[in-house]
Amino acid sequence: MADNEKKTAEAPKPEKKKSDKPSVFQRFGAWLKTVRAECKKITWASWDSVKQNSFVVIVTSIVFAVALGILDYLFNSAILGLSRLF
Repeated sequence: MADNEKKTAEAPKPEKKKSDKPSVFQRFGAWLKTVRAECKKITWASWDSVKQNSFVVIVTSIVFAVALGILDYLFNSAILGLSRLF
């Protein structure tokens, strides 16, 4: 009996109509506004900093490529040398 009293005491929830929801274009416009606002908060790096960091990345990539090439040559030579023994 207590269950019946609880069910009748609850107010019915109002149903949402399709027209209550903003259209796709309105939601997309709101999203673009938030993206624009967030982009204004970004602190962009200076051109000198970008050049310096790019140089560091290129030099590091070349050093690692050379190191891997040397290791590849050494391991290849070692495997070929071992295969000749057997």
